[in-house]
Amino acid sequence: MKNFTLHDLPKEERPRERLKKVGVDNLSLAELLALVIERGKRGENVLTIAQNLISHFGNLAKIKEATIEELCQVKGIGFATACKLKAAFKLGEKAQVSSTKYGQKIQSAKDVFKLLKNDLGDKKKEHFKVLSLDSRNNLIGVDDVSIGTINANLVHPREVFKTAIQHLAATVVIAHNHPSGDPEPSEDDIEITKRLVEAGKLIGIDILDHIIIAKDNFFSFKNKRII
Repeated sequence: MKNFTLHDLPKEERPRERLKKVGVDNLSLAELLALVIERGKRGENVLTIAQNLISHFGNLAKIKEATIEELCQVKGIGFATACKLKAAFKLGEKAQVSSTKYGQKIQSAKDVFKLLKNDLGDKKKEHFKVLSLDSRNNLIGVDDVSIGTINANLVHPREVFKTAIQHLAATVVIAHNHPSGDPEPSEDDIEITKRLVEAGKLIGIDILDHIIIAKDNFFSFKNKRII
């Protein structure tokens, strides 16, 4: 059976022509996804497959967080298309980092929350990040050093300070998310923070704060005088 492409749609309905006519900001989510997917399968055009994707996951955030295996469970999405979708989301993340993060002055825990909430707020697993700062607290690096389970993240001091040393950081802020939505630190969070602070003192790179990020709020170890 023939695979349906964008060209099999009526010209006025094709996302590319629509993008040219009305601009990318006026395309629907299904049209944007269709541009990435490109080809239909099993008698369904790409817009139908894009809508299948939206219906299956419910929203764009969940599509972004889906694994390749989970994406392939959607009718019309094969391995190659799933890889394209994952790559498109990652390019968006990298563009955001490059254009809005580096060089920003980090003056408070709220600055860190604003910086990372869109990236970490909807993650299904805990991600541990290191923000490297220069001597004036300007951001010079944002790195993932660990990805954990749904409710746990194990990180070693060498992973944290390796990236800081590579960036020639004067100080760092560490951050991770709580997928549960509750930013309160666990006993493990407190213990790991103490270990990292002590390691930083030995290396000569101070940890200014540890921020735990939930979807709508955050917890600052510095604000609570734990650091």
